[in-house]
Amino acid sequence: MLNIDIRQAESSFPDLIRQTAKENEIIITKEGQPYVKLISLTKKNKRKRQFGSAKGLIKMADDFDKTPEDFRDYM
Repeated sequence: MLNIDIRQAESSFPDLIRQTAKENEIIITKEGQPYVKLISLTKKNKRKRQFGSAKGLIKMADDFDKTPEDFRDYM
């Protein structure tokens, strides 16, 4: 995360947009206090899914595929 003063941001806005794409987030400050947050909408830091990463976390009932008796009327 990068912090930059609003006066600097006004003079270099195109550069800030490019920098936001790299940093993902830039805070523009005014009088030393956070004023505006620029956030990249690209998902560069998104972690890739790993096959099998949830193994053992999901439990299925032994009779999962069995149709409940009271539901048979609707079939």
